[in-house]
Amino acid sequence: MKILSYLDPGYTPFVRRLSRRAMPEPGTRDLVTQIIAEVATKGDEALIAFTKRFDGATLSAKTIFISDAEFATAEKTVTAETKVAVARSLKNIHAFAKRSLRKDWSAKNAEGATVGERFTPFERVGVYIPGGKAPLVSTALMTSGFAQAAGVPEILAATPCGPDGTVNPALLYALKAAGVTEAIKIGGAQAIAALALGTRSIRPVDRIFGPGNSFVVEAKRQLVGAVSIDLLPGPSEILILADKTGNPDFIAADMLAQAEHGGDSVVGFATDSKALLGKVVKAIEKQLLTLSRTKIIGEVLKRHTFLLHVRSFAEGVALCNAFAPEHLSLITADEDRWLPLIRTSGAIYLGNDSPVAVGDFLAGPSHTLPTGGSGRSFSGIRADQFQRRTSIVRFDKESVRRSLSVVQEFARIEGLDAHGRSTAIRLGK
Repeated sequence: MKILSYLDPGYTPFVRRLSRRAMPEPGTRDLVTQIIAEVATKGDEALIAFTKRFDGATLSAKTIFISDAEFATAEKTVTAETKVAVARSLKNIHAFAKRSLRKDWSAKNAEGATVGERFTPFERVGVYIPGGKAPLVSTALMTSGFAQAAGVPEILAATPCGPDGTVNPALLYALKAAGVTEAIKIGGAQAIAALALGTRSIRPVDRIFGPGNSFVVEAKRQLVGAVSIDLLPGPSEILILADKTGNPDFIAADMLAQAEHGGDSVVGFATDSKALLGKVVKAIEKQLLTLSRTKIIGEVLKRHTFLLHVRSFAEGVALCNAFAPEHLSLITADEDRWLPLIRTSGAIYLGNDSPVAVGDFLAGPSHTLPTGGSGRSFSGIRADQFQRRTSIVRFDKESVRRSLSVVQEFARIEGLDAHGRSTAIRLGK
């Protein structure tokens, strides 16, 4: 773990580096470009080859899709406790999503024309569910569950299979419960390419949602235009900002929980209390010994974890806005003062008793959030992202008459006389 105080000579350069933009490594970018090109030209054949190469599984054009029989077996296999957990999570997700769906509206403009907006669900969306070290059942709910709440009729899920060609039954059950209508056993950049471009057996989608590793994120970046995307959510992040009221055991537990994601996950803690920082370090060391994924967590603690003693809480807030963390845990005795000043975090958890893990699984908002500094430009998945917006305009003769002089003036300035005529002709001019 990197532990720095504002008094240390290396503190300022390190803090400056926290304000960063997520950019792909050249090797990642080039490989993803190659994968997309292969899928675009060879379709299913490329998907089968990449699945064999990266996941060790042998698929055919017929077994790319998860079958009805596999979904049915999963439903029989999972425990009653799993079904209850999925149902409770979906209940909160749907309730949260319904509140953020946009609604149609109309009004009169200054010239008397009727203007408004109509919001309809996308016809077909793709959701990507990472595989790898753990079956991310919650991610299935926090992507497709929002599509389900928005009324999307076709939801195509993509998730990598194991070397034996199977997908975790709890994940399959969650996908079905969250309204997925089709699912493919494909992961990585090749899955994103298939969702965006389609193949002989896979129809392309209108928009892609979901988190992934650096290759998945880069594939989404490269395919914008061929398809729209939600955001660029990469490896997990947390920043905990606490004053002296922070509970060191709770803080350590949240840091270890995020480190459990492994890989390039980033774990940060900042405080204006030197005493609290010392207690958190000791709590991390103590709790780590009791966890099952010690090796994975240890790597993240070693490579991607920092603890900072900041000069003041205000400096900690500024650090947070520069870092734009995926998850921010804000613990302070003066919440009303500091919360309005936080602008860039994907999600904010308030107080000692708000574990990020509950947000990951149950609270209601999607846990698919911006990472790598992209929180300055993106927000997390919302229900209204599954809606297509269309503007509506209706004129009558009187509103056209009242608009004509302005239209003709713009037409004159821009040299578009046909525009002016198309308006004037409706008034017999």
